[in-house]
Amino acid sequence: MSYFAVLDTNVLVSGMLTNLGDTATAHVFDRLIAGEIFPLYSYEILEEYDDVLHRLKFNFDFDMVNDLIDMVRTYGVRIAPQPTGERLPDLKDLPFYEVAETCQDINARLVTGNTKHFPQKKFIVTPSEFIALMDQRP
Repeated sequence: MSYFAVLDTNVLVSGMLTNLGDTATAHVFDRLIAGEIFPLYSYEILEEYDDVLHRLKFNFDFDMVNDLIDMVRTYGVRIAPQPTGERLPDLKDLPFYEVAETCQDINARLVTGNTKHFPQKKFIVTPSEFIALMDQRP
């Protein structure tokens, strides 16, 4: 079964940095690559992925990052988010929230390691919660 999710950049970074295959972020990353997660994105989200994942401090292979972004663009669903009027502590988080909120008709989740940056909503989950959700459904 496939799931629709907006993946916060911190989940991708953590999933790419870890060498431990048993971490929740590594599982999310692996399931994204395996096609079990359909990423939802907007232009702003792709821009942030491109900016953050290409930062030299992470030392990610540039070709791998470009392939990941191309995969999201090709296999994901581009969304024109509806403004929510929500005020978040970090304005850079707003595109992620608005895409997820716009896609509640398909039960989309916003997967983030920083839930405290978002309002408490059922669709906002940690990587561990998202993996548990994926594992419990037939």
